[in-house]
Amino acid sequence: MFGIVRPCRHRLGERLKTQWMAHLCGLCLALRKDHGQFARIVTNYDGLLVSVLTEAQAPRGRAEGWRRTAGPCPLRGMRTASVAQGEGARLAAAVSLVLASAKVRDHMADGDGLLARAPVAVAARRVAASWGRAGARSGSAVGFDTAVLVDAVDRQTGLEALAGPGTPILTVTEPTETATAAAFAHTAVLAGRPGNAEPLAEAGRLFGRLAHLLDAVEDREADAASGAWNPLAATGTSLDEARRLADDAVHGIRLALREAEFSDGKLAHRLLVHELAASVDRAFGTVACAHGPSLYGPPPSGPYGPPGGPGAPLPPQPPHRDRRGLLAGCAVWAGLACTCQMCCGTYEDPWTRQPKDGLCSNCDCSNCCDCCECCNCCGEDCGCSGCDCGCNC
Repeated sequence: MFGIVRPCRHRLGERLKTQWMAHLCGLCLALRKDHGQFARIVTNYDGLLVSVLTEAQAPRGRAEGWRRTAGPCPLRGMRTASVAQGEGARLAAAVSLVLASAKVRDHMADGDGLLARAPVAVAARRVAASWGRAGARSGSAVGFDTAVLVDAVDRQTGLEALAGPGTPILTVTEPTETATAAAFAHTAVLAGRPGNAEPLAEAGRLFGRLAHLLDAVEDREADAASGAWNPLAATGTSLDEARRLADDAVHGIRLALREAEFSDGKLAHRLLVHELAASVDRAFGTVACAHGPSLYGPPPSGPYGPPGGPGAPLPPQPPHRDRRGLLAGCAVWAGLACTCQMCCGTYEDPWTRQPKDGLCSNCDCSNCCDCCECCNCCGEDCGCSGCDCGCNC
């Protein structure tokens, strides 16, 4: 599974973790139900945000019907669970399929891994086309026109070809912003909250910008080594500027969410405000809370300033190992899923080969103190208006 919002279960707490898992499993099962077992490999952490937002806005009477009990699954240690269902999960599935189709085509254009071989590329092209059609069908079933996503992907390629030193980085991120804005705004339609469409479109636009920036930051070294195109390198955007834009996006998302009305917005706020801020810190190698010690060792010195400052150096990385291609990574992911390692053990990321802990691992988060846990500033509306712990929430 992939995505920039990868919450720590200790920060979520038991109640929100259960809700988060319900949406993750709901997205996975919606993909299986409508498009078959193989489609489940496009399940990702960011896609489930669409399901979370839809349910968060639904009137309480309606939201209670958006759950069902799912049977045993290897990723849950063969336990049953209450999972999300309905239009939010189907919209999340549609968005995930279309964007996964685009990702495959992007890897094919770059000739990554096995996709550089003609027979594999032919098979991948068919899979990508199938996912694109399936996403369009699912989107149509919930009133969402996936053409806006396809158009954004097509424009992205042209913009990247024209980008060079001095090109504003936001010119390159615009197609991603447009696509995510449309998906976020449609959750207001599904939930019967048309007044939320505008602020959620703004939140989606900034989320798309952030996803593009963080992906570029995390991939910059690998892209430089392989000669692949990277938006930061291509436009000459510094890490300091990327960090400033990322922090502004997180702040803007928080303000946009305040303008929307939710029946129960705690999980959405947690993921799109606090966990997004943690994702930015993780990508730039800084700490998530100014009054807590760094997760990556002593505070950096020199031109980077204190922990949390722009451009802080990355933590020490394990020895470099070649990345797997898209299809090889998917095959490894399937094996890990069947053995429960991604849930309850430790494993290597199927694509990057980086060591990771499973979702249910007994990680020690004593040093990743979250604002709302440290100063109890979140009330019933989770507005964090009284927080002064220094973590900018």
